Amino acid sequence: MGFRQSSWVEPCIFELGYRGRKGHTLPTAEKSITTEFGELKAPRKIQRKSPLALPELSEVEVVRHFTRLSQMNYSVDLGLYPLGSCTMKYNPKINDKLANAPSLTRLHPYQNGETVQGILEILHTLGKWLAEITGMFEVSLQPAAGAQGEFLGALIMRAHHKFNGKHNDKKELLIPDSAHGTNPASGTMAGFKVLIVPSGSNGSINIEALKTVTSKRTAGLMLTNPNTLGFFEENIREITELIHEVDGLVYYDGANLNPILGKTRPGDMGFDVVHINIHKTFSTPHGGGGPGAGPIGVSERLEKFLPVPRIVYDGKQYVLSDQKPHSIGKIRSFYGNVAVLVRAYCYLLSLGAEGLIAAAEVSTLNANYLLKKLSELKWFDVPFGSERLRKHECVLSVKSLFREKGIRALDVSKRLLDEGIHAPTVYFPTIIEEALMIEPTESFEKEELDRFVDAMRRIAEEAESNPDKIRRAPHNTSIGRIDEAKASHPLTLVPSWRVFKSRS
Repeated sequence: MGFRQSSWVEPCIFELGYRGRKGHTLPTAEKSITTEFGELKAPRKIQRKSPLALPELSEVEVVRHFTRLSQMNYSVDLGLYPLGSCTMKYNPKINDKLANAPSLTRLHPYQNGETVQGILEILHTLGKWLAEITGMFEVSLQPAAGAQGEFLGALIMRAHHKFNGKHNDKKELLIPDSAHGTNPASGTMAGFKVLIVPSGSNGSINIEALKTVTSKRTAGLMLTNPNTLGFFEENIREITELIHEVDGLVYYDGANLNPILGKTRPGDMGFDVVHINIHKTFSTPHGGGGPGAGPIGVSERLEKFLPVPRIVYDGKQYVLSDQKPHSIGKIRSFYGNVAVLVRAYCYLLSLGAEGLIAAAEVSTLNANYLLKKLSELKWFDVPFGSERLRKHECVLSVKSLFREKGIRALDVSKRLLDEGIHAPTVYFPTIIEEALMIEPTESFEKEELDRFVDAMRRIAEEAESNPDKIRRAPHNTSIGRIDEAKASHPLTLVPSWRVFKSRS
């Protein structure tokens, strides 16, 4: 299948249009609006003194502009999006349609609770479903992202130890070396000293090393299961019991929840706190950094520390309650990213328990199918061997390709763009040299997976015949090779037209 991305020479929208051009004409008010207090006008001090500095375009110019931009982009609607650990699923359109229903979008967070019983019931029900899926006692939907859920979980762990009078003793948080980078960041922000636990020769956490660093100072362990290599921690009960023996808590990073849906639950493994990446596991668009939601579930003994307000059903109606004296307070305004949560509610409602089990099974099947096919290709090595089954994702290494041909994981990923396939995650987990982290999810059919394998085969062959072409990729995209370091520098980033004008 040939691919060449659209490449429009498209200016910024502020550079388009012409003074006085309009996309819509609003009717002139026939009369002023009056109330019992007189004519309704904005206070003089907030009335605009000059026109807004907005672009002036016709409707067709606006449509052309954003359509062209969309043609220069890639999305999960176009094909495989194998970002390892990001779990980029196809997003069912019915979920988008329901989340954008006027009865939901016109709600205001400051409305009286009696007027928003419908959305409160949806959120309350979603929380109960998530508690059942994860094996937790209670769930808060407040966190706006997985990282914020992690931070909240760390705060709850701290609050628990303080409540029991052990805050000054419980200062250390244990985290595996294969963990997501947000884990140590969240622990540090919550005031803990982070200790890193190495992986063993089988890719799982090294239990003997874990025993060495576990002590009465241990506040808890943050663990992803399956881990970032795709391995399920087979000794998970031994691990959680080890931490509980020193009165520590065990935190479940929910980034990799997808492959265990309906199969097992973090609560059954002995975890005390769980965060759920709603936007990953339960299907909401989250490319480009958002939107997201990171609900957190806790065991019964930690329920009192959850943030407020809490949605409570008093037997007659749903109310927002602040009557939780031991709560850590608020983690964000209002009650979470509601539009994302509604999409998750719709996703769960449409799949049901059987559908979630099928999603877990197919995502695991897809990951192992890719692992088997890719391991047969030259240059793509499989850390820890290809014999042991993975769950949701697999990690390859191209370190031999780099050493012999000077082709890095980043180069392989950029060459994939020329095939019309989004790149996998690169250089993560950091314990794997020149890593390619691939997660196909259950959204993609066998034909699409085979297209990915064929593209990787062509890259492997090209590494022999024309390695420089891979090192200079991409060639068929709207934007060519960029300098990643320069692109990430604060002085390079231009987030708005105002910033652009100020620098020019």
